[in-house]
Amino acid sequence: MTTSATSGTGPADPAGPTENSLRRALKRARDGVALDVSEAAVLLQARGEHLDALTASAARVRDAGLEAAGRPGVITYSKSVFVPLTRLCRDKCHYCTFVTVPGKLRRAGHGMFMSPDEVLDIARKGAALGCKEALITLGDKPEDRWPEAREWLDAHGYDDTIAYVRAISVRILEETGLLPHLNPGVLSWTDFQRLKPVAPSMGMMLETTATRLWSEPGGPHHGSPDKEPAVRLRVLEDAGRSSVPFTSGLLIGIGETYEERAESLFALRKVSRSYHGIQELIIQNFRAKPDTAMRGMPDAELDELVATVAVARHIMGPSACLQAPPNLVDAEYERLIGAGIDDWGGVSPLTIDHVNPERPWPQIEELAAKSSAVGFELRERLCVYPEFVRRGEPWLDPRLRPHVAALADPATGLALPDAPVVGRPWQEPDEAFTASGRTDLHTAIDTEGRTSDRREDFDEVYGDWAALREAAAPGMAPERIDTDVRAALATAADDPTRLTDDEALALLHADGPALDALCEVADDVRKSAVGDDVTYIVTRNINFTNVCYTGCRFCAFAQRRTDADAYTLSLDQVADRAEQAWEVGAVEVCMQGGIHPDLPGTAYFDIARAVKARVPGMHVHAFSPMEVVNGATRTGMSIREWLSAAKEAGLDSVPGTAAEILDDEVRWILTKGKLPAATWIEVIETAHELGLRSSSTMMYGHVDQPRHWLGHLRTLAGIQQRTGGFTEFVTLPFIHTNAPVYLAGIARPGPTVRDNRAVTAMARLLLHPHIPNIQTSWVKLGTEGAAEMLRSGANDLGGTLMEETISRMAGSSYGSYKSVKDLIAVADAAGRPAKPRTTLYGPVPEERQRAARDSDGHLPQLLPVLD
Repeated sequence: MTTSATSGTGPADPAGPTENSLRRALKRARDGVALDVSEAAVLLQARGEHLDALTASAARVRDAGLEAAGRPGVITYSKSVFVPLTRLCRDKCHYCTFVTVPGKLRRAGHGMFMSPDEVLDIARKGAALGCKEALITLGDKPEDRWPEAREWLDAHGYDDTIAYVRAISVRILEETGLLPHLNPGVLSWTDFQRLKPVAPSMGMMLETTATRLWSEPGGPHHGSPDKEPAVRLRVLEDAGRSSVPFTSGLLIGIGETYEERAESLFALRKVSRSYHGIQELIIQNFRAKPDTAMRGMPDAELDELVATVAVARHIMGPSACLQAPPNLVDAEYERLIGAGIDDWGGVSPLTIDHVNPERPWPQIEELAAKSSAVGFELRERLCVYPEFVRRGEPWLDPRLRPHVAALADPATGLALPDAPVVGRPWQEPDEAFTASGRTDLHTAIDTEGRTSDRREDFDEVYGDWAALREAAAPGMAPERIDTDVRAALATAADDPTRLTDDEALALLHADGPALDALCEVADDVRKSAVGDDVTYIVTRNINFTNVCYTGCRFCAFAQRRTDADAYTLSLDQVADRAEQAWEVGAVEVCMQGGIHPDLPGTAYFDIARAVKARVPGMHVHAFSPMEVVNGATRTGMSIREWLSAAKEAGLDSVPGTAAEILDDEVRWILTKGKLPAATWIEVIETAHELGLRSSSTMMYGHVDQPRHWLGHLRTLAGIQQRTGGFTEFVTLPFIHTNAPVYLAGIARPGPTVRDNRAVTAMARLLLHPHIPNIQTSWVKLGTEGAAEMLRSGANDLGGTLMEETISRMAGSSYGSYKSVKDLIAVADAAGRPAKPRTTLYGPVPEERQRAARDSDGHLPQLLPVLD
């Protein structure tokens, strides 16, 4: 391959940037002015006196950061062992000697993967030498390319490579005490949920954002699906969304231009600022290796590396942690320290660097001496950086906290050098369902209210508000379109299944007389599809905990365990509330909760069993797709296996909540760590295939536009045509009052009356005839608003609820309970009869109807029963 003329191996113009441009960029860097890409590209070419000035400025920035972090004059490293779990990979990077093929492994007497005994032998030897990190490195998804890898996994009982990584990480924790740092390549959001409980930190090099180096034949990443820059940036974002301390960085000198290198650094800065989850950046210099396609490429020179480190320090700022591998330079350690690094990375007294086997690690004593010679003290850290050790939740899973705490200095977050490295149990927290906190919140929310309008960690837990504000700007003022509404109305009246996307968008924007006409058409379709009956259900909501660290920016329900409004119910309290609901005529309990870090993945089964044991006839409608994924990843089960086990435990149907808007453009503004749209769809379709029916929902009126509503409704209709598993569609207007994304000035103050009518009417039309039941929410709209929606295409009022905490915490003012008489009155206001139903829209037994009538207007004993 040839090197671009403007790559790190030499600029197009032999003279490089002009003297004036260098001086101007250097002055801006020294003055602390934010650099742009072009200025950073100029500084990457600094040499001689200009490079000296650049590195001196970078060192000052680094020193200020170390001072602020409480470790001035400290440079860190991690004492580690390198575990090459498999050298098979589906990618074909042109510079890599780590990856091999099955035949070579067989001839060398190796298996397709290292066996558990081989891994644990290395880990135990490392622990005996005082190592605290097990760096687990492997190729990307080898089973996708190599049948031999698939056969090995099948023979050993693993569904995929990630399952083996998870299993071996648990054994390392339990049998050796080392902390796994995982480098398994490209991970999905679900993969992060699977691995987070077993590893304090993970990593993947970005390498470059230069797409041409991946897409063009002859490029270093051509033929490697996992090296597409957009894919790798998505991994970095998913790591941040999942609150995983993550290591990334650049590989310089592989053919990128200076501008492309600068753009890569700015891309890393953007992710770092958005999620505050990048724990370190590695700046690695390319070294040509024999027997590779790039063996003729010149190595990245030391000045290239030094300049890149210095520019990275200026771009990333004083708080960033920058590393340069010490074994890839020829003992020129002082130049890298002078350029602004503050870490040497993993150094092993036992194993080689399997990625660069020709470059041995320096002795730790030598590294300490070289660092000391330029005024720095070498200190040991863990694989997870001190900042994240001190942050704790949600960055460290509760099952890992004891392992990390045993090796960390509580004052600094650095490693305790003499801490014994011994195996410790990896297990679920004890007493998951101990009643705690404000367990009367379900009633007190209506009488006393919430303690404050926001969590104390408001400014940190949701990510970078400024970046979100920029991303959300297009949705703040929905655009209006000029389309023939009359023609669209004619199509809707004649056959709504023939509505094109353009026509549907025109109707979603309808207002005035056109909106009135739309609602009339929708109401006519409703009448022909389901008749005049307004259905409702006698049900009770049970939110068993509000402790959650997912970071949904629209949610005012979630609390940290230490917040004044936090609570968790015991199993007995959950069962008590279900029994109380049964006594007053309920046929269903709807149970959902926060993603509590202490609740094991089997806790959901315990909840379902507790209700069924106490009230066998109660329909258990429970666990959002987010909770399903949480349960599955915590147990190591597949989504199908987990749902099957939940069904066996007593789960009858699933709420289709956690959908919000099924468009990741919107979802990643609304939520930090919630499941992507594709995963929501996977959970719902799997549930339907197993005979677990579900509702479907849409929350709207925040940072969305009508085009998002259309896409969402089309997606739901498609799912229903494939599975037939949806019982109804529920409109969920955004409640803005206490929602963090509104308090931060990003979201709109909920939908307008026009929006509510248009969404309800279009849901009726776009979901016809696939989803016949359209539900409106009296909790969010009130009595008059709900009645209006019944005249706009809706046919269902939902339930009596008995308690409702989620919307009330967000600021809804319409209460937590409606009696049957209240619901009948709403139907009366719309001029329609009311009729009770079951969860699956069947008839309610006479005994249940009688119990509801006899108890109507009298809430069950709502205060929890405490021991």
